[in-house]
Amino acid sequence: MSDCLFCGIAEGSVEADRVVEDDRLVAFRDINPQAPTHILVIPKRHIASARELGDDEGPLLGHMFAVIAQLAADEGLERGYRVVTNVGPDAGQSVDHLHVHLLGGRPMSWPPG
Repeated sequence: MSDCLFCGIAEGSVEADRVVEDDRLVAFRDINPQAPTHILVIPKRHIASARELGDDEGPLLGHMFAVIAQLAADEGLERGYRVVTNVGPDAGQSVDHLHVHLLGGRPMSWPPG
């Protein structure tokens, strides 16, 4: 989608501090970090949110979570980390492209928000 910020990042026309990229996804540091480690993991293919996911995306999601686990290890988050995706404006989704937040490096409270 030409007006999607994260599609622009995925295709390389928008700059981002990339930490991982392969044929299915891109992971990059959030420009407004909410924790010492705050990385966004997005599929290269446009999917608006988790609401759009079906059984066919199982392999993609498995790959995303494997990458997240490796990123957490690489970032030294052995004490724990949080993995979040927001769906819709009431949940705080500000970019309509599926993205998963990896947050860590500080204690997290519950409930969030």
